Amino acid sequence: MPISQAFTRQHRLLTGPQYQTVFDQPEWKVGLGGYLLLVTRNSQPHPRLGLVIGRKRVKRAVDRARIKRRVREQFRCRQQELAGLDIILLVRGRIENPNPNQVTLDITRLFDKLLAKCRQA
Repeated sequence: MPISQAFTRQHRLLTGPQYQTVFDQPEWKVGLGGYLLLVTRNSQPHPRLGLVIGRKRVKRAVDRARIKRRVREQFRCRQQELAGLDIILLVRGRIENPNPNQVTLDITRLFDKLLAKCRQA
């Protein structure tokens, strides 16, 4: 029976203290372009994702939603590899009219860099 790759509530960082733990003590920081991943280990068998994509960085709501969808999809597809991690994606640079294909490529590279760092540790 295949393992579910759904992005359910248990796969999200939901509360302020959950976010604060990752912000205060990230074990790894992985950046690429205007994106930054902050990562720490959790005590659960599955990974959790939090997104911080502010209006100051990405003006249009449709662009913010598109970035979030692309990140969630990459996360969902890589859940098995990311097990036991809490991950926050921050948009730290201003992104004007993001190209959807470029966003997907950047997010894929970002997760690849994260997995490479995790394997080294």
